[in-house]
Formats: sequence, C-alpha cells, structure tokens
Amino acid sequence: MQKISNSIRGWFSGLGQRLAGLLPEGAGFATRIGAVVLGIFVLLQLGLAWYWSREPDPFWVRWENEQRPAVNGFATTDTLIGVAQTLLDKPGGYLSNDIGPPGVLLDNIPNWEFGVLVQVRDLARTLRNDFSRSQTQSLEDPDLAVADPAFHFDSERWILPSTEKKYREAIRSLERYRDKLSNPADQDAQFFSRADNLRDWLSIVEKRLGDLSQRLSASVGQRRVNTDLAGDPSATVATPRPGDIVVKTPWLQIDDIFFEARGASWALIHFLRAAEYDFHDVLEDKNASVSLRQIIRELEAAQAPLMSPIVLNGSGFAIFANHSLVMASYLSRANSAVIDLRELLGEG
Repeated sequence: MQKISNSIRGWFSGLGQRLAGLLPEGAGFATRIGAVVLGIFVLLQLGLAWYWSREPDPFWVRWENEQRPAVNGFATTDTLIGVAQTLLDKPGGYLSNDIGPPGVLLDNIPNWEFGVLVQVRDLARTLRNDFSRSQTQSLEDPDLAVADPAFHFDSERWILPSTEKKYREAIRSLERYRDKLSNPADQDAQFFSRADNLRDWLSIVEKRLGDLSQRLSASVGQRRVNTDLAGDPSATVATPRPGDIVVKTPWLQIDDIFFEARGASWALIHFLRAAEYDFHDVLEDKNASVSLRQIIRELEAAQAPLMSPIVLNGSGFAIFANHSLVMASYLSRANSAVIDLRELLGEG
C-alpha cells in the first residue's frame, strides 16, 4: 500500500512539473499552482466523461418474486422498474438535465437516455390503460395513474421539482403496483395477459421503430416517394406535399439519432423479454413465441459495441462505414418482425 501511495504521489508530482514547464520562466508560484490544479481538473473531467459515456449492460429479467409464486404482470412491472432505475442510477446518474461539467458537455448518453425514456413512457401508459384494465369502463389502478404522468415530466428540468424526483416518484408507484400484484389477498390490482392488449402495445413499438429507422436511413440523404395517402383514395391531409420528398438528417444530429436508437433498442430488449414471460400462454396459443424471439435477436444485434470513437457517416457503398445505416437495417428487420407478430396475434 505504501508503494502504491508513493507511486501516486510521484505521478502527480511529475505531472505538476510537466505542467509547470509549459509556463513562462517568470511565472509566479501562484500561477504555477493554478496551472497544476487546472490541469488535474481537466484530466479528471475527461476521465469522468469517458466513464459516464459508457452504455449500461442489459440486466437479467426477473419473472418470479423471491417470496411468492410468479403472477401475471410481475415480469413486465419489475422490468419497467429496473429500466427506469438504471436510467437514474447508472454511472454519472441521469445526465439529460445536467448543468455542470462534464455532463453538460456530453450528448451521446443524454440521447441514449431519451431513447430509453420514450420506451418507458410508452409501456407505463400501456400498463395504465390496457394491461391493468379488463375493459374500457373498468377502473384504472391509482398507482399507475400516478406513475404514467410522472414519467412524462420534463426530461431536462433541473430546478425543483427535478426530473429525477418525479421519475423516482413514478418508480415508487410502480413498486406499489408490483407488490399488490404479488399479494394474493389484494384483488384490486390486476394484469390481463390478452392478445389484444399485447397487440396494442406492439402497435406503438412498431411506430417507434419505423420512425427511428427512417431517421437513421436519412443520414445519407434520400429522395423518397410521398406515400402519405397511399391505399385510401378519399384520404386528405392538412397541408399537401409534393410527390417526391428530399429527406436528410442534419450532420450535427446524426450521432444524436444513432444513440437514441441504441437506447430505445436497449430498453425494448428488456420489455420484450418480460412480455415473453407474462404473455407466454398467449404466444404459445398463437405459435408466436419464435417471432418474439426474432425481434429480440435483431435488437440485441443493434447493441453490438461501437468500435469507432465517432459515429461514421460514409455513403452507402463508400470506403468508410455508415453506422446509421447499419443500425437502421437492424431496426427495420425488428419492425418487420413486430408487424408479423401483430398479425399472428390478430388471427383467430
């Protein structure tokens, strides 16, 4: 331990001498000390920035309570809690509303957080409006009625009440709902594993994946045919658009969309794994379990480590890679698999 302590002191001493050597010979003692302190501060900030920019690994989805037998809805609710807690408790905490360095200077992880947050909001709302209710005129669960709007709180607010406070309020509400589900004596909290409920949530997932894949594909710029009114001759729009539309993602937003897609796919991996437990009987009855696993596999492929220090934006068949197009291909295949799964669930 003494050797390690001496080594650290020696390293800082050498660093201070090197930094001081960069100053003019006439610099005073206070100036030299200030330069050393500033240099150490910058190095610490760079180290924190690197550590905080690491994406969290997937975690294990629980389907059974340790104290009680498994019940419908436990896996989905517990996984939603786990994803939301990871959003707040990962290295660096929640960065989207940071106003100090190095968090305020980072943009990849905040965009990753937004991708996760959108999926958390969608599932929380579906849990409130569909999964926990037997029909349109049934009463909603009071804890889910608190969690849903709390997750829709401003994602970048740092003054009181802060974003983290509202999201932790939502997590506590979900924990109460999960505990009620696991309590056989509580008959009020329910989770209905029905094919129509699962299809309603998957329809939202389908739209989210379609939107992300389109924005990712536009990284190279495309001239697309306007299909807004395709298939319905009587359909109209508020503002007519030309038959061909030029779509291109601004250069400064390419990495933002890429990491938003990474966050969305990371969250969906967990939620779909949970759905595989809670909707097991429905999926087996429709012979649709394999389709769900294929969606998960495509999303897992989208989580492969990024080997480049930046998100490259080469053209489709150029020398350099285009990471956005690679990500778009995985999400497009996952989106197609979601459409197929919804059709299977809709069959009698």
